[in-house]
Amino acid sequence: MPYVTEKTLTDIVRERWTNIPDARLRQVMTALVKHVHAFVREIEPTQAEWATAIDFLTRTGQMCDDKRQEFILLSDVLGVSMLVDAINHRRQSGATPSTVEGPFHVADAPPMSNGANMAVNAPGIPCFVVGKVSGLKGEPVAGATLDLWQTDGDGLYEAQRPDIEGPWMRGLYRAQDDGAYLIRTVAPIAYTIPMDGTIGELMNRTDMSHMRPAHIHFALSAPGYHGLVTHLFQSGDKWINDDAVYGVKEPLIVDFKKLPAGSKAPSGEIMNEPFCVVHYDFVLERKAQAAAA
Repeated sequence: MPYVTEKTLTDIVRERWTNIPDARLRQVMTALVKHVHAFVREIEPTQAEWATAIDFLTRTGQMCDDKRQEFILLSDVLGVSMLVDAINHRRQSGATPSTVEGPFHVADAPPMSNGANMAVNAPGIPCFVVGKVSGLKGEPVAGATLDLWQTDGDGLYEAQRPDIEGPWMRGLYRAQDDGAYLIRTVAPIAYTIPMDGTIGELMNRTDMSHMRPAHIHFALSAPGYHGLVTHLFQSGDKWINDDAVYGVKEPLIVDFKKLPAGSKAPSGEIMNEPFCVVHYDFVLERKAQAAAA
């Protein structure tokens, strides 16, 4: 083996990784070595700076547990989560775009009947979400599953409310025979990403936003169609152009129309307090269509 110099080190390390039998691992590791070495050569860190970087990554890992994933948050604020999502969900024009799942999804949401309220006893302004689920050709996707989760009117998810027992601000709905769905919830509000960890330390050394604009999470699925994980963002939100995790896409920005008390809700009831209505039609892509494309 040749002895290394600053000039030859990268090539020597990459050459060693080219001799491993696993083709995908070989591709990943040779690219990793190439780009990490290029990064180090560009910034030329001091020994103290590199030790700080190692300490930062170590503490980031130590903060992770079954309820918190600080490394996902790091991936989010670097825009990597959205890039991975974009690469893995290249859909035909007309299909509803995807965005990141985020760290607050909880499996096994309680089943809800069409129009049922998934925000019983939650703070916030009542909100109705109504629309249809269809395919690219306009065909209704009967029985499509809509898995929802969101913040309450205080900007908190279920995992952030240890005082709450049982499901909170989440529900599992199904589209009707004509693809229509009706959901009752409360209007979400903008909130800050967790700032009490290593990513908070990093963000506090910048003047970048650590806010997420108000949104509702959706995960849609139906036999024969590609699954969709996405958000609906509230138009006019103060942080709509400064999402800390870069999740906003223009087709996902919707009006939360505010109606006064005494108005008729999409459920047919007359509301005795002000409320919001959101209209959105989801469009799913068939798996066969994606394969052909």
